Amino acid sequence: MTAQVAVDAAQAGERLDRATVLLWPGIGLRGRRRLIEAGGVLVDGRTRGAAYRVRAGEILAAVPVDRPEAHFAAPHVPLLFRGAAYAAVSKPAGLHSAAIAHGGGESLEALLPELFPESPALLLSRLDRLTSGIVSVAFGETAAARYRALEDAGAVEKTYHCVVHGVVAAPFVVDFKLDTADRAKTRVRFRTQPDTLRHTFVSPLSREGSLSLVACRIAKGARHQIRAHLAAAGHPLVGDPLYGRGEEGGLFLHCAGLACPVLDVTDAPPWTVAEAAAAAGANAKSAE
Repeated sequence: MTAQVAVDAAQAGERLDRATVLLWPGIGLRGRRRLIEAGGVLVDGRTRGAAYRVRAGEILAAVPVDRPEAHFAAPHVPLLFRGAAYAAVSKPAGLHSAAIAHGGGESLEALLPELFPESPALLLSRLDRLTSGIVSVAFGETAAARYRALEDAGAVEKTYHCVVHGVVAAPFVVDFKLDTADRAKTRVRFRTQPDTLRHTFVSPLSREGSLSLVACRIAKGARHQIRAHLAAAGHPLVGDPLYGRGEEGGLFLHCAGLACPVLDVTDAPPWTVAEAAAAAGANAKSAE
């Protein structure tokens, strides 16, 4: 990791999260954003946001990120299934899936050696930090490659439960294209994505006033797919700070099922529709 670097004319005008590749060449864009949010870089001695446009001559300096006292440990991650080649765990909301070097928050990936001390484990899926539920794991590259092939063949079905604004009375499909490149918020293109593995299939489960509990089925999925697709369809998720109203109480999105030839796992949400309704109601009162 480079301790500091000067912005030259070629980088002038770039977003800070892109320019910091000079400091952290081995970390992806999302990881750099997390480090910036955690205060891991200074621009001429000042903290700046990820969208800040750097200027020629400014000094970008990497600084140590204080790691808070751990909030998550192996006992906080229930084991749902353990086989010879695969396993599945239930990730709690608030825990990152993948580890980020040099700081950026706790992660499920960092807990894998403690969860599976007898076998090197690889993440097969990732959930947003705010999303809870099933994360699949493979023991070895051969098992991981088989799972990826099943995903590509459309043989993996993931079911999420979420609470959305509005009344969902009948099943529907959201097939909009999504642009996830180089941005924190996925952009919906409002034109049909021909690849059905990227579609979101929505079915109503129950209602609580003006809120609906729905099941969303996806195959491979893209970053923020369900959150962006449901918001674009007029049904933002309760508690979504990016695509919805950001109610307190957390994001009401949970991976509740994963079915494929090598895994068949279910995991009930840790919340109720009534709790989502209470969060939405409190948000509406505070906005008055």
